Amino acid sequence: MTKMRIGAATLVAGLFVTCSAMAQDVVRHRIPNSDFPIAQAVEVPAGKTTVYVSGAVPSVIDEKAEKGSIAAYGNTKTQTETVFKSIEKTLDGLGLKMGDVIKMQVFLVGDPEKGGKMDFAGFMEGYVKFFGTKEQPNLPSRSVMQVAALAAPGWLVEIEVTAVRP
Repeated sequence: MTKMRIGAATLVAGLFVTCSAMAQDVVRHRIPNSDFPIAQAVEVPAGKTTVYVSGAVPSVIDEKAEKGSIAAYGNTKTQTETVFKSIEKTLDGLGLKMGDVIKMQVFLVGDPEKGGKMDFAGFMEGYVKFFGTKEQPNLPSRSVMQVAALAAPGWLVEIEVTAVRP
């Protein structure tokens, strides 16, 4: 009987250690001495499920504008906001939230109104509405790059994310 109790206690202790290890939170390393709203690195503990979300693109905001034009989708800030709303909806359908995003790749097309340069400031105006807020402080690691074009001529923004199930 004593051996059974010791065996059961060992089993329970082993399960506790295993569950504790699996219950660890994702670790987000901030950039030292910076308030820039991205993580320098993100650590995901073993046993977590990662979810790779395909690139999301802007929604039409002006049905009266010329089809496929920048005016139909809006400027970089507006496109960024509609893309993040689309990502938010996708994540919600998967039982996830924006705070579960750990990695982000952003593709920006050069804006003709900015001399063909990507509008990073416009992107950031949209980004900070979804990441690094009081309501949603979790920051992903992130890359932003300018690309020559996206699939539709009026698109200035495409974003893909990787999330982790809590």
